[in-house]
Amino acid sequence: MSLKKETLSGLIWTFTQQFSVQLISFCMTIILARILMPAEFGLIAMLSIFIAIGNSLLDGGLASSLIRSTDLTQDDYSTVFYFNLLGSILIYGLVYLIAPLVAAFYHQDVLTLILRIYALDFILNAFFSVQNARLIKEMKFRIQMLIQIPSVLAGGMLGVFLALNGYGVWSLVWMGLFQSFLSTVMHWLYSGWTPDFTFSLACFKKHFHFGYKMTLTGLLDILYKNVYVLIIGKYYAAAQLGYYSRAESVSQLPVTNISAVINKVTYPMFSKIVDDDEKLKWVYKKLMQQLLFWNTPVLILLAVIAEPLFNFLLSSKWLPAVPYFQILCFAGIMYPLHSYNLNILKVKGRSDLILKLESVKKGICVVGILCAVPFGIYGLLYFQLIFNFIGYYINSFYSGKMINYSVPEQLMDAAPIIGNSFLAGLLCYLGDLYCLKPLFLFDLSRILIDGAFFLIIYLAGSSLFRLAAIHDFKQLILKR
Repeated sequence: MSLKKETLSGLIWTFTQQFSVQLISFCMTIILARILMPAEFGLIAMLSIFIAIGNSLLDGGLASSLIRSTDLTQDDYSTVFYFNLLGSILIYGLVYLIAPLVAAFYHQDVLTLILRIYALDFILNAFFSVQNARLIKEMKFRIQMLIQIPSVLAGGMLGVFLALNGYGVWSLVWMGLFQSFLSTVMHWLYSGWTPDFTFSLACFKKHFHFGYKMTLTGLLDILYKNVYVLIIGKYYAAAQLGYYSRAESVSQLPVTNISAVINKVTYPMFSKIVDDDEKLKWVYKKLMQQLLFWNTPVLILLAVIAEPLFNFLLSSKWLPAVPYFQILCFAGIMYPLHSYNLNILKVKGRSDLILKLESVKKGICVVGILCAVPFGIYGLLYFQLIFNFIGYYINSFYSGKMINYSVPEQLMDAAPIIGNSFLAGLLCYLGDLYCLKPLFLFDLSRILIDGAFFLIIYLAGSSLFRLAAIHDFKQLILKR
């Protein structure tokens, strides 16, 4: 299979997987949000940084090393498997011990037991991380889809059942654990790989040399993403954090879906053409435009219809989250390009440069957050918006140098897409504000009318301005 066909097949299956999984998860979340209170979501959000750090540490970046490496043997995979498993047990033990300190930090005694149970997810994830890496490396995204959909569906159904029966925050905990358990079982059944009883010190050193830098990079990113949760959870009520976490999770739906698909496919694909910089630049440019072409308008439309969307899907008790959501939508426009740029550095083997860049960015982040804290939650949100553009510039500057695709050149290619999206969003917003809202239409009616109006304007603008992304999409997908 040619690289183009393999990439297209990977994109189709990954989009199908990601969309299906997120649609199921989103529907379950809507049901749970109507049953549970914002404070209960806030309690889980308080633990997100500790769960994310634990999952990052247990892998040690070795899975990324497996994906980028060639000529791997059974010893490579088995070594990484046992390292991950042992690491997960040690990390769980550490989290178990510090759980009372976490509860004391947030002044929420119930968090001690919740964290001790919820952290079992570390061990479950360690059991299938290598199998998952093999599927990504071999671009077997269809199998990943067949694994994830049943896991998410069954886990979501359990969460709803428990919520309806009065389990409160525990319905969210057991839902997550059950999803991980089912995913573990299905990876072992369908991945076609099991470990041998071998551990090679040479293999470990090879992958750890690349992986530990990726782990440190990941930790810095996790700390940045969750520092807002940490601050809001410490100084504000659990319900306030619940509003923020729900706004962030909904705004991240298009960002996570589109960027996850692009990154999952491009990382192994870039690895195959890493020595051909001209081809790498061409592929990078085309995929960057596609990423912006779909991600930007969705986020802007969501910001426009935020009020009726939250009221219709989550009920009026979640309306305080709307302003947070709108700011986070604009902040998410450039975020997928961060990790997309880093894939260039990854396949070039420059994990050292990635670590340096993340250190610089997070240093800027710390200073910015300290300056923003006196302005409350909105100060933090607006800084998050600004920092996403700063982060994109830093990442793209170095990756662009490696493939001769400078930041000004990238922005010139991106500007028509972003400008067209903002134009459609502005016209749609004015139409909603002065025409639809005064008519006191039902929320669903406003959402559908605004969506249709935005889509017409956006597609008309894309054709009028002859955007390269829509032409490439027709050539690639529609064959015309």
